Amino acid sequence: MWRCVSILLVAACSAASPEFRGAPVTRVAVDGSVFDVRVRGGLAEAVRVNPQYAPRLDPIGPRAGVAMEQVSGCQVVGVLGDQAVMTGVLDCESRPKDWALPGATGRAG
Repeated sequence: MWRCVSILLVAACSAASPEFRGAPVTRVAVDGSVFDVRVRGGLAEAVRVNPQYAPRLDPIGPRAGVAMEQVSGCQVVGVLGDQAVMTGVLDCESRPKDWALPGATGRAG
């Protein structure tokens, strides 16, 4: 029984939060941290998926910001959350008009 429960918990670790459910996901590695990144509107979510010692957001937040910038094509102006799930505020004014989200159909606005 416990084996089934632990398998379910591990499988759910990179699940999107409700706000990002259904958004395309892109896996990105930055300086030893691996994130599943989703973008919706002016926000991005980075879920750290690798086991790594990270007692605080301080060492992981900047890496998540870089991952969100790589996926969104936008500048990240703020990162909130904890060492496992982070939300970034995006500034997309400088993003090229013909830029598209990886894995998305059509153009990103």
